[in-house]
This record gives sequence, structure tokens and C-alpha cells, in this order.
Amino acid sequence: MGRDVIIACDFPGREPTLDFLSGFKNEKPFVKIGMELFYSEGPDIVRRIKDMGHRIFLDLKLCDIPNTVKGGMRSLAGLGADMLNVHASGGSDMMKAAVDGLTGPDGKRPILIAVTVLTSISEDRLKDELLVGRGLGETVARYAELARSSGLDGVVCSPFEAAGVHNRCGSGFLTVTPGIRFADGDRGDQARVATPAAAKAEGADYIVVGRAVTAAADPVAAYERCVAEFREEG
Repeated sequence: MGRDVIIACDFPGREPTLDFLSGFKNEKPFVKIGMELFYSEGPDIVRRIKDMGHRIFLDLKLCDIPNTVKGGMRSLAGLGADMLNVHASGGSDMMKAAVDGLTGPDGKRPILIAVTVLTSISEDRLKDELLVGRGLGETVARYAELARSSGLDGVVCSPFEAAGVHNRCGSGFLTVTPGIRFADGDRGDQARVATPAAAKAEGADYIVVGRAVTAAADPVAAYERCVAEFREEG
């Protein structure tokens, strides 16, 4: 599976989202639909964007007791999303239940990944607020191991943990990395950020790029810059 760039469509509603996507005339980028857009527009926005020809990462980060997550994934399975996620902190039973809920009668399902540690969380916050005694790298790697043993396909982590995840879980275990900014861009509310080129060097399989593209004066050019830095060889 080759590297790819996912655009985070973190818009407040249908109209600005479809207006943004209409600017892409010659390509259909992989897009992320997160909480803001999904809670505003509901399942229909997933179907609408899928019908436009885009692959979709439905980023709802389910985390609850196993039976509730299983039912939630069963409800989401028919929307046509290509990738979905849960929080690894929900534990292995919850992640296994998510796999069960997402898998169809034919045994097929979309890609399922687990969020490890949010890229807004720093090392100090992990220890001082969340009282996690291990460092970021070790925590992310352990969550990745739990996700893999639970039958998931990969994890969300920062680019800086991607190599460690692959070392622990194998090169075929996917790393999806948000917190991507251009070298000349603003880091916003992210604590662990990297450029597309740095994420590529760390071995990330997918990068998730939001404001660096969606807030750019020329979003298509910004997206193509991401692709040039991250996905193209050479």
C-alpha cells in the first residue's frame, strides 16, 4: 500500500465542505471527515462525498464499552468509508469488538486503526495530567502492539513515533500521522508536528493535513505540494 495524503475536511457544514472539494478538478484526494462535520451533517455527508469519488477516513475515534463500540461500528459499516478508527485506550476487548462490528457477512471490512496518543499531547502532559508513567514513544508503541494483537490494521500516531511502531509491529502495520505542517507554517494547537518530508523520512504511511491545505490561498497547490514532498519518489 503506497503512501498517501489525506486532507482533513474540518469544516462546520456541508456547503463549505463541498465548495472546497469542488476546487479539485483533476483529482479526487483522500479526505478525512471528523467530528465537527459528521455531527453537523450526519451520515449523509459521508455518502455524498463518497459518491463524488473520494476515499474517506471517518475519524470519529470511538471509545466506550465493547458492546457499545461494536454496535456503533455496525451502524457505520454501511456508509462506505474506507478507513475508521477507535481509541486504543479503550483496551483490547473494545478493539476486538470494533473489528467484529465493522466486519460484514462476507468477512470484508474497511481499514480500522486505533488512535494512540493525540498529537496535541506533549510528554509533560502525558505524565503530569494523564499520569502515564512511560514516555510517549513507549506508550505509543505499546498501544500499537495492543491494536495489532486485537486485529486492527494500524494506528494514528505522530510522525516521530511511526518508525518505532513499524519496528515493533512490522512494516505492514499502518501508521497514519496527523500534525503535519509545512516548514513555513503555523503549528496551531499541535504539540508534535512535522513537515511532509520529515514524515516521509520517518516512514509514515499516510499523513493527515488540515489547515495547511484547507486554509491556504490556493488549496489545490498546497495539496500538490504535500504530495510532492511526501508521496512522490525521488
